Amino acid sequence: MKRTLVFIMVAALAGIAATTGSATAAVRSGTLHVTKECSHYQGGAGEFCTITSSNIPAIRAGMRVVYASAADPTSGVLDSALVIDGPGSNDAFGHVVLQLSTLSGVVSLSGGTGTFAHFHAGPLTVACPAFPACSWDGPYAFTPPDND
Repeated sequence: MKRTLVFIMVAALAGIAATTGSATAAVRSGTLHVTKECSHYQGGAGEFCTITSSNIPAIRAGMRVVYASAADPTSGVLDSALVIDGPGSNDAFGHVVLQLSTLSGVVSLSGGTGTFAHFHAGPLTVACPAFPACSWDGPYAFTPPDND
């Protein structure tokens, strides 16, 4: 009788642990707000902006947003792949289209390495009303690997 009771208790605890584990693996999502400082960005490929704040822990102050392509002065557009360069192997990949005349546009982030392997954000609104200070605002989600 005691063995049966112990077995039932162990099975119940295992079930609670399994349920708790799946609850923490749920999609994490919301509205992303990032501010960045772009005094090091002059429109060239490989140049960067530095993140000054973020409302999610994965994107931290001091991380760099590195642009793969140069801005095109003829079209007046920055249309470039980008990387949020995190510490270690934690980089997010994305794309930006920015109108140089208004310093406004759209960024989308999709996947990356480490922390950002299942990260998606966008479309994020880009605004630079007081350049070199800029911001990104819009939806984001971290999805567990089995939901990607």
